[in-house]
Amino acid sequence: MAQAYKLINILLIIMASHPGKRRPARWTVCCWLLLMAAPAMADVVKPALVEISVSTDGTYRVELRASVEALLTGINARYRDTREAPNAAAYDDLRVLEADELGKAFEPFQARLAEEIRLEFDGEAAPLGVTRVDIPEPGYTKVPRISVIYLEGQVARTTENLTWYYPARFGDNAVRVRQVDEGNAKWHWSEWQWLRKDKASEPFSLTEVFTRPSLAVTIRTYLVAGFEHILPNGLDHILFILGIFLLSVKMRPLLWQVTMFTVAHTITLGLTMNGVIALPDNIVEPLIALSIAYVGLENIFARSLHNSRLLLVFAFGLLHGMGFAGVLQDFGMPADDFATALISFNVGVELGQLAVIMLAFLTVGLWFSKRDWYRHVVVMTGSAAIAVIGLYWTWDRIVI
Repeated sequence: MAQAYKLINILLIIMASHPGKRRPARWTVCCWLLLMAAPAMADVVKPALVEISVSTDGTYRVELRASVEALLTGINARYRDTREAPNAAAYDDLRVLEADELGKAFEPFQARLAEEIRLEFDGEAAPLGVTRVDIPEPGYTKVPRISVIYLEGQVARTTENLTWYYPARFGDNAVRVRQVDEGNAKWHWSEWQWLRKDKASEPFSLTEVFTRPSLAVTIRTYLVAGFEHILPNGLDHILFILGIFLLSVKMRPLLWQVTMFTVAHTITLGLTMNGVIALPDNIVEPLIALSIAYVGLENIFARSLHNSRLLLVFAFGLLHGMGFAGVLQDFGMPADDFATALISFNVGVELGQLAVIMLAFLTVGLWFSKRDWYRHVVVMTGSAAIAVIGLYWTWDRIVI
């Protein structure tokens, strides 16, 4: 966190350098930037994704996608930044281990995991045991490594519902269920349930076999996923949108830029999800950070908005779309409603981006954009902060 504190100190020095008559605006902008900068260096563990398959042949399988490193070190959602956790050093040591080495380190923990999670069929706890763990090689360690933990067992064919519980000390989680007819090769996923605050899931019905989720359910699920990927989870995308906002608070050019960004990331998101294009994380993530830094620097040197900004935003949107793809690949896409889910996710992203712009406008633009010092205090300082954060992220994501 030392780098984060240095960044905050730089912002405070910048704000303190302005004349006293600008104090109200100065501290409003300072608070805005500190809120933006405080989590800027955060290394956040993703919620676990849980998929439970129940088959007509009397078996079930739980696929738990989570960070084995985080489980072993007790780092969960209460740590906004993994580096604030007591076991941060141990977590970093585990992240660089080869898959086989990490698997051996995880073996003693498997019994505890199976004991503390809970899967109930019709109110009766099912015996759980880890049957397999798939751990990828470390690769690009700046992105948390997601392993797949399998738990399997028997279930009565007359079972009517199931519930799932994943302790909060292991982290937040999302769970969905599918019913499988092995003979007819039929199955459909339920809607995701997002579980926080140590809560168990609502019961999943197993009596309405192979009921395809309605169009409304699919739209709602992926709309919310897209929105939440921006607010509150997409800090890098938030900074990019704020960079767009700072150069001009006029709604028409702002909306044009956001729309170009959305069209661009929709293209690459769709192509990536269909396997047409693919770039490794160690290229995409630093370039996304560099795009954030570039927008901040351009705001400092450009006195006004030019049409070339639309082309620039479109180009960067293509890049950010590849970053969005990682979320959907973890989340999964319905085979029967791929286009609906993809469009809904992008609409959710668009709504999240518009929410960021409206919040920025209501807290800063509405009150200060007409003042003669607005560019000097708000645009220059805000853009400098965005550029510093973007450049730090670029360096941090390149240096392994």
